[in-house]
Amino acid sequence: MRILIIGGMGTIGKKVSEQFAKKHDVIIGGRKSGDVKVDIADAHSIKDMFAELGKVGAIVCIAGDAKWASFEELTEEDYYIGIKSKLMGQVNLVRIGQEYLHPGGSFTLTTGILADYPVQYTASAAMVNGGIHSFVKAAALELFEKGFRINVVSSGLVEDAVEKYEEYFPGHNPIPMTKVVNGYVKSVLGKGTGEIIKMYDNC
Repeated sequence: MRILIIGGMGTIGKKVSEQFAKKHDVIIGGRKSGDVKVDIADAHSIKDMFAELGKVGAIVCIAGDAKWASFEELTEEDYYIGIKSKLMGQVNLVRIGQEYLHPGGSFTLTTGILADYPVQYTASAAMVNGGIHSFVKAAALELFEKGFRINVVSSGLVEDAVEKYEEYFPGHNPIPMTKVVNGYVKSVLGKGTGEIIKMYDNC
């Protein structure tokens, strides 16, 4: 299968790309590196990427920015960073990408534990994650009619990012990278749709 992975050079994306590359043709997309360049915050960039790339069997997004700051500090413009990048960026990948999926193809988006268990400084990021969950559940109803599937993988603090984010998640159990990777494998190679594939139970 030809699989496009946006953010395939990141902490999680690199491990996911390595796993799929064992048996599939992986194309990595990113703003600064990868096989194709794309800025998901820019719909025109997404269109240009697909025009260059052509049809694929699965589209996976493990990218998107959101501002982390105290609620008192967050401005309206700060909220729009997450809305434009992580939320609408992934929505636009689906909206535009459906024209470039082979029959039976799938979308896999990415969120995180903040949708269910927010921590300090994540009012914007938690809002965006929750919005994506609702979008996936609703979009799945109509994409199914076209023969496409869509899911979202939602992870907690992953093992490989503990050093960077541990102070924000006191007492959280790090999620093994193999478990996170399997969430993406389940979404892409499984048959489910409209699923929020949670890599955590509770905190």
